[in-house]
Amino acid sequence: MKTKLTAFLFGIFSLTTFAQETEAEIKVLPKEIQTPQIYLDSIKKTFVNHKAGAVIDKKWINELLNEDMFTDMETDINSVYLDEDVAYNLPTDVLKTRLAQLDKKYPFDIKYSPTLEKVIKNFLKNRSKSFERLMGVSEYYFPMFEEHLAKRNVPLEIKYLAIVESALNPKAKSRVGATGLWQFMYPTGKQYGLEVNSYVDERSDPLKSTDAAAKYLADLYEVFGNWEMVLASYNSGPGTVSKAIRRSGGKTNYWEIRNYLPKETQGYVPAFLATLYIYEYHKEHGIVPKKATLPYIKTDTIHLKSAISFNEISELLDIPVEEIKLLNPKYKLDFIPNYDAQRHSLRLPIDKIARFTSNEKKIYAYLDYQKNYKESNNLIQDLISEKESAVASVKPKTQKSNQIHVVKKGDTLSGIAKKYKNVTVAQLMKKNNIKNASSLKPGMKIKI
Repeated sequence: MKTKLTAFLFGIFSLTTFAQETEAEIKVLPKEIQTPQIYLDSIKKTFVNHKAGAVIDKKWINELLNEDMFTDMETDINSVYLDEDVAYNLPTDVLKTRLAQLDKKYPFDIKYSPTLEKVIKNFLKNRSKSFERLMGVSEYYFPMFEEHLAKRNVPLEIKYLAIVESALNPKAKSRVGATGLWQFMYPTGKQYGLEVNSYVDERSDPLKSTDAAAKYLADLYEVFGNWEMVLASYNSGPGTVSKAIRRSGGKTNYWEIRNYLPKETQGYVPAFLATLYIYEYHKEHGIVPKKATLPYIKTDTIHLKSAISFNEISELLDIPVEEIKLLNPKYKLDFIPNYDAQRHSLRLPIDKIARFTSNEKKIYAYLDYQKNYKESNNLIQDLISEKESAVASVKPKTQKSNQIHVVKKGDTLSGIAKKYKNVTVAQLMKKNNIKNASSLKPGMKIKI
C-alpha cells in the first residue's frame, strides 16, 4: 500500500505545479481505496449474526462502577473503632442467637461482642439501600469469586471480603493507591503475577485479581492458621499482625490482639462479619436485593490476535463503549494492546462473543485495512509537507516582492531573467515599462 501510494503521488506531483494542483490531485486516489467506514459497512452486511442479547441497563452499569458505595464503605471501616451506640431495632438476644448459628455454619470465630453489634446495627440503619444494590452487583461477581476461592481451598464466604475492600468496584482506588476489587497494592500485585503498565492494570481484572487474592489468602492461612488473623493480615499486612501478636504477649486470637492493631484493622474484621450477617439475614431486615441484568455466567472471553480500541469493538459488534468498559475494567486507555506475542482477553456478553468468533477473519481484515489506511493518509500528509517545504525554499529566491536588480555593464534582460529563474523577459519589460530590450544602461534599477 505504501509503495503504490508513494509511486502514485510522486507521479502526479511536480515541484513547479505543486502549489496550484496539490489539493485537487491528492483527492484522485485509486478506486480500490475506500474509507474505513465504507469498508466497515460493507463487511458488516456479510456478518454471521446471532440473536441479540439484552443490552445492559445503563443504571446497572452505574451500579457496577459506583464510586459512592466504595467511599462510604471505606469511611465506615475507618470509623468503626469509635464504637458509637446505634439506635436500631435488633434485640441483642436475637443477634446472639443468629451469630451462634453462623458460628456453627462457617469456619470463622463468630462470637458476639458489643463492637460487632454496633457495626451490624450501623450497617443496617445507614447502609441498607447500599446493600440492596451490592446484592444485585454480587450476582455478577460472586460465581467467579467462588470458583477461584474453591480452587485454593479458601472458604467461599471470603467473597464478602471484596465488599469490604472495594464495594465490588473493579476501578476502586484507595487513598494509598490500593486498586481493584481486592485492593492490591502495587508490590503485592506484582508479587502475585498482576501486570501493571501504561495500558493494563490487572489489579482491576476481576478474573486475575480474584485468583491472585485467593492465592494470597491461602498463603496467609499457612502462616496464621485462622481466618480472622488472615483477614487482619490482608488489611494491614502480615508484619503488622506479627507485631501485634508480640505486643499482646503471644496471643493468636484476633479479638485478643485487636487493640494492638491499627484503627482501620480494628474495624475491618467486624465489618466483614457484619457483611456476612446482613447477606445471611437480609430478608429478616427487609432488605430486597436488586437483580442483575447481566449475570457473570452470561458473559464469555476471547483472546485477541490484534490490538483494538473499544470504539472499534463498539462499531463492529454494535455494543455501547460503556458496556465494554464495564466488562473489561483492566484496560486503562479504552484500548486492548498486542505486544510480545501476548494475547489479551476481551469479555463481552455471550451473543457478542459469538458474533466476534463467527466473523473473526473479517474483523481482523478490517483492522488491518484501517491501520493501512491511516498509515497511507499519514504518508500522504508527509509527502505534502515535504513538497510544500521544497516549494517554500524556492519561492523566497524567485518571488521575493519588490526585489531590485542594479544593471551592470554587459547585462541583458534575457541574462537577468535567467539569473532569477521563473521570470521571463516579457515580465521584466512590463514590470519596468521598458519598451526596448536593448535600452538597458549601467546603474538602472530593474524591479523583479
